[in-house]
Amino acid sequence: MAQDIRDIMKASSSQEPKLPKGHKARFEARLQANFSPNKTLQVSSSMQIWIKIAAVAIAFVAVSVFGYYQLSKNSLGDSLVESAPGVESQTDEKLLHLADISPDLKRVEQYYTKGIKGVLASLTITTENKDVIDGYMQQLQVLDLEYESLNLELTQAGPTEETITALVDNLKMRLELLMKLKTKLKELKNNTNENISSIEV
Repeated sequence: MAQDIRDIMKASSSQEPKLPKGHKARFEARLQANFSPNKTLQVSSSMQIWIKIAAVAIAFVAVSVFGYYQLSKNSLGDSLVESAPGVESQTDEKLLHLADISPDLKRVEQYYTKGIKGVLASLTITTENKDVIDGYMQQLQVLDLEYESLNLELTQAGPTEETITALVDNLKMRLELLMKLKTKLKELKNNTNENISSIEV
């Protein structure tokens, strides 16, 4: 009863499988029905509608998020320090800045800008020192306008050694001016405290 597998394989390979009558014709008819050019156009046109709807939705979401970000940035502001006079506006992206020229100049600009912002943030305005602070802020505004005109020159004429040196010197002068203001305010506070203590004695 046991048969050799080789004999079984020889017997089965000699017989070709027979397909039912009309199988080939039915198969070709199904191919034509499912993959006809008219059906492909219908699928692609309905797909195009969905792609257009998705693209419009994505564009709407992107514009909404960008608009929300811009409105919240403009209405709330980043901080009092960035809106203070003497600190350049970060929203003016058309002008070329030192940071755009090289990483070294970017570090120099960041160093002075952080120093300026730090001193401005540490200022406490009182009725006694308001006039002094206002005087220094006017000088700082003049330097700020000069800095912006230098940035404009840098953008229009390209980076030159003179312009870069003038920009760095401007940042340095603004920081030195604020440090003088801080020293002046300390002297003013000490004089006020000495006057108060001498009155009490």
